[in-house]
Amino acid sequence: MDGLLFWRQPKIGNEVRGGGRTIPFFILFYIKFLYMANPSIELITTFRETARRLRSGVHYAWGHHGACNCGNLLQVLTPLTEGEILRYAHTAIGEWTELSEEYCATTNAPVNLVMSKLEQAGLTPIDIHHIEYLTDREVLNYLPGGFRWLKRNVREDVILYFEAFANMLEEKLIQSVELKLEDVAMKQSSMHHSLMTPA
Repeated sequence: MDGLLFWRQPKIGNEVRGGGRTIPFFILFYIKFLYMANPSIELITTFRETARRLRSGVHYAWGHHGACNCGNLLQVLTPLTEGEILRYAHTAIGEWTELSEEYCATTNAPVNLVMSKLEQAGLTPIDIHHIEYLTDREVLNYLPGGFRWLKRNVREDVILYFEAFANMLEEKLIQSVELKLEDVAMKQSSMHHSLMTPA
């Protein structure tokens, strides 16, 4: 199904573009409900730490598998160096978007071992595509000042995107915890009521 995300077609209306690909908006909208980043403290911390490192001047190069957007995330998520990530990625062909499309969790190919780290952190193939091109509208809505398009290969824009992603995930995580607490309170109230009601 992930292949649908990168279906090429002429521009015909509301679409999201990235890296020479055209993604029909209705497909993206449908997939978004099936494949979304799983909010977790680890992932939130990873985005914030990666943003901090980029701000501090760590090597950044969009066309470099080990130093691009995903490459820098992996440097924080794993003990791998930029060079090691590059070597793993070069055991397959394509950018991180293509590598995520071809990813298979059941094989031990070096690139799949790296991809599994992104998956274990809670990221999906569509997230990886958006991270490389900075194109997730939901994340962009969390930018300071509100929604605007960013440039995929500009360090400052990547920092803004990663910080916005962390803020979005943090909000979702808090909402999830609040809902669980409400659910527990409702169950306790229902149990108390049933105990107090005469048989």
